[in-house]
Amino acid sequence: MMLFMPWFFIIDSGRRLASTAAERYLLLYMIAVLIIVTSLVIAFFVMFIIRKNKLFRERMLQKQAIQEEITHAQTETQEQTLKNIGMELHDNVGQSLTFASMQLSVLKRNGSAQIQAEISELAETVKLSLSELRSLAKTLNNEVISDMGFIKALVNEIERLRRMRFDTAELEIIGEPGEIENKKNEIVLFRIIQEFLSNSVKYSKAKNILITLEFLPELLIITAKDDGQGFDEKTIKKGSGIINMQSRAHLIKAELKLESQLNEGVRLEIRYPN
Repeated sequence: MMLFMPWFFIIDSGRRLASTAAERYLLLYMIAVLIIVTSLVIAFFVMFIIRKNKLFRERMLQKQAIQEEITHAQTETQEQTLKNIGMELHDNVGQSLTFASMQLSVLKRNGSAQIQAEISELAETVKLSLSELRSLAKTLNNEVISDMGFIKALVNEIERLRRMRFDTAELEIIGEPGEIENKKNEIVLFRIIQEFLSNSVKYSKAKNILITLEFLPELLIITAKDDGQGFDEKTIKKGSGIINMQSRAHLIKAELKLESQLNEGVRLEIRYPN
């Protein structure tokens, strides 16, 4: 029996070693399978996130493009409406005022001295109204603004408002004046400033206006300030005027900042990459 014992132990040990090796191989196989499955799950999850983010970005870009198209269409519609109003004012109302001025001239020649004095005052009022009407008609027609140029159109608008309301309305130019390459953007910038001036006339009770154009090599900084009653930025609700300015600025890739405090006026800043 003693002679056969070593062989038994040898065989048993061999079986154990074989069983242990098989278990190790099985364990390694299971670990490898687990790693592969985990990697596939992670890869699938990452691809899902990437795909989801891509779809989200595409939807956002599509939504932004649609919004820009809507804003562009609204702007075009507004410009066409303003143009039509300007033409109507210039042609119809302007002609009526011109005819009234001619009739007053006839009455002045045939009237007494007292009547002539009264008619002269009335004729002067009609003449000023006709001048203001023509000036306003120019600012409403985008083609006229393009022909005049951005700076000259601003000067015309400032002079018109100075005669109407403000004690002082000034335009300050810093740097070498340059042309705005995109004429449509030129109109949009003018409309933003015009909206600001219109709000100053209607709401701010301002007496003084200052507009500054700072021309830099690749940037135009426009600043408009009034000394009116201002408003509280925390409580004020955005009206159509502010929304129009912001949407127009976004349309031409310009940065717009509107700042105000009660009794400290309003400040508008536009940074346009020219």
